[in-house]
This record gives sequence, structure tokens and C-alpha cells, in this order.
Amino acid sequence: MAEIRIRKTDERIAGEANVRAFLERQNVLYEHWDASKLPMELRNKFSLTDEDKSKILSTFETEINDLAGRRGYRTWDIIALSESTPNLDELLKKFEQVHTHTEDEVRAITAGRGIFIIKGDDETGYFDVELEAGDVISVPESQPHFFTLMENRQIVAVRLFIEPAGWVAQPFDDPAFV
Repeated sequence: MAEIRIRKTDERIAGEANVRAFLERQNVLYEHWDASKLPMELRNKFSLTDEDKSKILSTFETEINDLAGRRGYRTWDIIALSESTPNLDELLKKFEQVHTHTEDEVRAITAGRGIFIIKGDDETGYFDVELEAGDVISVPESQPHFFTLMENRQIVAVRLFIEPAGWVAQPFDDPAFV
């Protein structure tokens, strides 16, 4: 289950209802899917074949179609990151810079753990959303954020897009980032 850490105060927010309410106030969509639906052989597999990716997408087909229908997403894929990912550290450096997009950034975590660092309202400032299997998040377009891995450095997620080409990061230079 997702957990939030507010960077200014180090306050932590836990529990699905509390996390959902906090994120709703920050205009961030949060949902939770049943990760136990995923076949056992894929729950801790972070180097995926095309067949594995297809199995994950078909396992969550109902949830993906529901979310896409409600939010206008037209295409989706799987991203898998782990120590076996070529040039992982270089790839993470690209992710680990505050940026915005012209559409929502959506991730449905199916395995592993990751963290979104998001700029909230003026009172809140930046906060971390620690995600694990089953957590679904949509950071709104134009909201400054970035994504990285947590200490285990392993994640598999469904990504959903409005534009078939996917999103492009626009750097966001923010001296307030802490």
C-alpha cells in the first residue's frame, strides 16, 4: 500500500483512505488494484519477455480498460527496471530530474517498488509517494515531479498514455526542490 512522506516536515501518511484523501487534495489520482491476480511466476520477475509483458497486460485488462475509459488513455505498455536493465543508472539520472508533461504520467505498479516525488500545493511543498505492487497513480499534466526506484531497485509497471507516442519530459527548474 502506498505511503506518503512530506519532505518539509517528514510527516508520514499511511492507510489507503488517508493516502487517497491526501493525493486527491493535491490533484493526484490514486487507486489500488489487486496485485495478487498476477501469476506467481511474474510477481518477482523484473527482466521480462514480450510474452511476460502480454500476460501482465491481459491479467489487468479489465482495470486498464476501466481507467483508460474514464481518463481518455489510448495506449499502454509495460516498463520493467532492475539491475539487469542496461544502463540503469544513466536511465535513472534522466528520470531523477524534476519535470512536467503535457499529459498525465500514469503508473500501475505490478511488481517491485518505486517512488514519485511530486510538487504539491504551496503549503505542502514536495512530497514522496512510495508505491508498491497494486498501487496506481496519475500525476496530472504540468504538475512538477519525478520518478525513481526505491532501495530494491526493481519495478514493473503498466504505463498509460493519451498520445500514442507517449509523453515527453519538459525540464522544470525549481529552486524550492528539497
